[in-house]
Amino acid sequence: MAKADKEIDLSFDFDFLDKLVVGIGEVSQITGIPTRQIRYWEDKGIITSLTEEEGKNRRYNYENIKKILLIKELMDEGYTLDASAEKVKKRMEMIEQTLNKLKKK
Repeated sequence: MAKADKEIDLSFDFDFLDKLVVGIGEVSQITGIPTRQIRYWEDKGIITSLTEEEGKNRRYNYENIKKILLIKELMDEGYTLDASAEKVKKRMEMIEQTLNKLKKK
């Protein structure tokens, strides 16, 4: 079996992506966004942690990490946080619709 055959393409491993949950520190490392800014975005309702208990560590799923990365990209291009969040919301809806279609195949 060739090396390429052994490699796993996780970009479409929906089961893996559905289970991917990491803490706020890891999200900060992955995205390059400070934890304070991540908390602010959560307070504004732009992203949502999976932790509902007060005082527990915030944990984020793949969808939230993707949102953060997209918002960061738009802000780097000069968009405001609110404009970036709105564009990302629309983009994520489109991505979710596309992925749901792929899941059904």
